[in-house]
Amino acid sequence: MSTKHKLKIAVIGATGYTGLDLVYILSKHPKVKIVNLCATKNLNKNISFFDKRIKKKLPKTSSINKINWNDLDLVFLSLPNGEAQKIIKKTYYKFKNLKYIDLSADFRITNPKKYYKTYNIKHHAKELIKKSIYSISEFNKFNIQNYRIISNPGCYPTSIQLALNPLLKKKLINIKDITIDSKSGYSGAGKGLKNKFKHKNLFNSTFAYNVKNHRHMSEIDQEFYKITKNKVNYTLNPHLLPTFRGILSSIYVNTKGKVKAEKIRNELKRFYKKSKFIKILKLNSELGSGDVLNTNNCEISVCETRVKNKIIIFSAIDNLVKGASGQAVQNMNLLYKFSETLGLK
Repeated sequence: MSTKHKLKIAVIGATGYTGLDLVYILSKHPKVKIVNLCATKNLNKNISFFDKRIKKKLPKTSSINKINWNDLDLVFLSLPNGEAQKIIKKTYYKFKNLKYIDLSADFRITNPKKYYKTYNIKHHAKELIKKSIYSISEFNKFNIQNYRIISNPGCYPTSIQLALNPLLKKKLINIKDITIDSKSGYSGAGKGLKNKFKHKNLFNSTFAYNVKNHRHMSEIDQEFYKITKNKVNYTLNPHLLPTFRGILSSIYVNTKGKVKAEKIRNELKRFYKKSKFIKILKLNSELGSGDVLNTNNCEISVCETRVKNKIIIFSAIDNLVKGASGQAVQNMNLLYKFSETLGLK
């Protein structure tokens, strides 16, 4: 595809929190033409009806039946788990130049049995899993172009893996005892928030949930194993915060031997020296999600504790941007060999 021509794009699931952030980012991207904005209800409406930030004149919301698949280069799917795989299965072989970026979990788990166990959904496109790639952008800058199905990772796994994967590769931390305490704004639960969380004072309280079996653990287990070839023993303690967006992961690790916090920080700094969106702060820096909101950035701080060989790594992202829509656009940029930061500054 010549870069002189704009990518013709459809966003399926355009009116959810993630979908709207995606449309907002794409509406300002210089290499994109949005052809279809698909939803299941509130059809034939301007997208500004759902999000006042979107000023550009775009196609009105329509059903997926209105799509002319031959006219598209790329489809973003921001749908409930189980739906994207059906659409991709119907179109993958028929439209051989079409590419997909899936923001659900449908292609994150390579083992269909594990997918079923995690999401209680049978996978109906098993043969396409091996034709997809799980892509945290910073780890897949070159091989992503060999695939047509790009699986965007979950928001918690993004914040956690950006902090830990480089250290696991260098074997700098003990893999037998890691504690991950992650806190997310409530937009991570989607617009069906009140159906998923019934606790009292939902919008005025902090709530811990799914400590033993959060569904993102399967994804994290899989990706950690690819690096270590061993089981990484960790606990993940997710919390819902009374804020709309943002994630802060506090990761407690034990270093190996004489490895100090400064060496951990230096390794992260080295690994991400060419990564535009990853900011490694000075040692022992305080960190919150405030500076990364509405950006595709991830800020990481390595902190010493009063316990020998125990450090805390803080990782902050916007769950709707770097944890979802922004990373999806970053993956698109890599897929089509655009500048990685295009449309995301």
